[in-house]
Amino acid sequence: MAPAHWFAKCGFSAGLLLLACGVATAWFGDGLRLPSTTTRDGTLITLNRYVREPIPDVVLVGSSLTFRLKEGYFSTPRLRNLGLAGGSPVTGLEIVANQPRLPKIILVETNVLSRSADTALVKNYSKTNNAGPLFFRPIRTAVAAYENWVHAPLNHAQISNSLDRLLNQPPSDFDNRTYVDRALQQWNAEDPTAAVQVNVQRIAQLIPAIERRGARVLFFELPCSTQLEGSRFAEITREIVHTAFADPGQWLHIDYARGELRWADGVHLDERSALIVTQSIDKALSSLIGSP
Repeated sequence: MAPAHWFAKCGFSAGLLLLACGVATAWFGDGLRLPSTTTRDGTLITLNRYVREPIPDVVLVGSSLTFRLKEGYFSTPRLRNLGLAGGSPVTGLEIVANQPRLPKIILVETNVLSRSADTALVKNYSKTNNAGPLFFRPIRTAVAAYENWVHAPLNHAQISNSLDRLLNQPPSDFDNRTYVDRALQQWNAEDPTAAVQVNVQRIAQLIPAIERRGARVLFFELPCSTQLEGSRFAEITREIVHTAFADPGQWLHIDYARGELRWADGVHLDERSALIVTQSIDKALSSLIGSP
């Protein structure tokens, strides 16, 4: 076969493939983002699922503390956890607020509000973003769809037996004192006042616009170890947040047996403890899901 003929056939085939991808992108939309080879992969996959799948009834936004509450732990149907490891609750709240449709309930974690919103993520997942150059969009959409399919999390029914076995185990006896001391030193050294005030102000600005569209915003605070909850960082954050949002009706009150909880580092709940707290959130949500 003559080289020119071969190149012509190759170019024609590539053109057909891109055209097919373009049609698929137009059909399924251009909201998918291609996960990169970084620790943000999980974040991007989670956000891809949120913007492409039907809007859930409940969404959690938060930091790595909320990230530990795996979606499969929840029995509440139609729930998405947008907790971002190493991120800010404000990032998730901004992304949710920028979507054409909102969930019924948005739960906002208040433990870690010292980090600013990730403006790049907010922009990428804004409803007005064009998802990058048109030429590469079909390829990125196809690859992102594949990644989302491969990494789709297991649901509650699929892992219910494993969860029951986990709950039947005794609390962990792991000695975490070294990690707690290290975290306590860091939290006592940090003054989050300025950053928390900025983020609280931004949340307060977002809430009226969100609630005018029919959604309800509720705050929740996850338990940390006693030492960390008494730290300078935690006390300052708690005081600012509860002063700004003093109405008890704005809070999701969760009830759990604190003596059953353990923390690998004093801050983040271990797996069994995260399941216990998740079940408590399920119970608190049960009376709200059917609310108009």
